[in-house]
Amino acid sequence: MPVINLQERKRGLRARFKRYRAECPPALKQLLDQQLFERVRALGEYRDADILFAYISQPIECDTSAIIKDALKKGKRVAVPRCRADSHEMDFYFIQSYDELSTGKYGLLEPVPQLSKKATDFSHGLCLVPGLSFDLQGYRLGFGKGYYDRFLSRFGGVTVGICYSKCMLGELPRGAYDRAVDIVITEKFCSRTGC
Repeated sequence: MPVINLQERKRGLRARFKRYRAECPPALKQLLDQQLFERVRALGEYRDADILFAYISQPIECDTSAIIKDALKKGKRVAVPRCRADSHEMDFYFIQSYDELSTGKYGLLEPVPQLSKKATDFSHGLCLVPGLSFDLQGYRLGFGKGYYDRFLSRFGGVTVGICYSKCMLGELPRGAYDRAVDIVITEKFCSRTGC
């Protein structure tokens, strides 16, 4: 039986889903992102959460800006990640607007520590988890740096992966350190995987 190289398979899938997202017409992406926002907003776990841990999306990712703005408008505390320069770890900081962000590592918008309070309690809340792809068991294919898998290993709240349905697979290749999310949301469905 041939040996399957896990990293090679993940590289191929990353290229496939990056290509799909890059080629997605802007009007279609905007529609898909609006539908994702409506599905997240309808979640009981979102309505009940007092803290939202969310990523600041890049153009290739599912857009989180409407979700973040809605959470802030509803009085939720919103924490977003900042990558540590010395490791593949990240810290979360509470923000009150996009004005508290600047370009950081990997060209990502990140919170400015001097303007924001660092989050230290990860025992509860709702965390939006980015991914190029998710599978029906809640496992994700990220960008390959492992930041979120490390964070999810210590997060005690509810995790939600948001993904376009065309980027979903029945099963993704996974390693020992990969972490599944509790809920996967696409523009077409919501699947509860672990809660």
